[in-house]
Amino acid sequence: MKLERPLVVLDLETTGTWVEKDRIIEIALVKRLPEGGKEVYHSRVNPLIPIPLVVQKLTGITDADVAGAPLFKAIAAEVAAFLAGADLAGFNIDKFDLPLLERELSEAGVPLIASERRVFDAQKVYHVNEKRDLTAAYAFYCGKPLMGAHGALADTEATLEVIEAQIARYGAGDTCVDVLAQFQYREQLEFYDADRRFRWWNGELYMMFGKYARKESLREIVQKDPGYLTWMLGKDFSPDVKLLVENALKGQFPKQEDPALLCG
Repeated sequence: MKLERPLVVLDLETTGTWVEKDRIIEIALVKRLPEGGKEVYHSRVNPLIPIPLVVQKLTGITDADVAGAPLFKAIAAEVAAFLAGADLAGFNIDKFDLPLLERELSEAGVPLIASERRVFDAQKVYHVNEKRDLTAAYAFYCGKPLMGAHGALADTEATLEVIEAQIARYGAGDTCVDVLAQFQYREQLEFYDADRRFRWWNGELYMMFGKYARKESLREIVQKDPGYLTWMLGKDFSPDVKLLVENALKGQFPKQEDPALLCG
């Protein structure tokens, strides 16, 4: 690989997937130099909030593992210095790792302006060059070309075959279709409702719309502005959201189900 500038490949492990709120628990930076050679920066980070069980299960990093680790603000200057003058790369870096890292650095008083760097996202390159549609899934799982693609009946029959092949591949001997549900849980349980009006973070629900979007928890809004919640009851929200709001106004709040418990 020929380089004009240093290239830093980065990856973050975090408390969740909410770019605006979740925290880094591990950061790894690998720098390739134009003249050859490689430098590495790696650190665990204390996020000062509990690590959800599903994240602990996924990453192997527990609250105890980061209890003695530095806060991000303590290493922010080191991270920025390592990134200085380099282009950036990673997998899904544009949508997740980079904006979350920018936010953490900014909050630590060490801004990173990614727009001034060239950014190479390996996930985007992968998705552009390798199709991820039904035809590709059929070839992968069923080992044959899909004839009549984009015809409703052919696509439906092919999808059924794909589902059957997925059960056989991932079911560990269980042929019940329910084994596939485990591969959908993370995204579903980040949000309280199907319309994604409320999102979980650190055990609390946050609005994803309106004047309190992404700012204050439902519990805080009940105390600060109950009239706003009463207004919601007369608007076109789903029954699930209205029931949530009604109960919140009574001081009743749901507890977040942890997918690690549901699927462990």
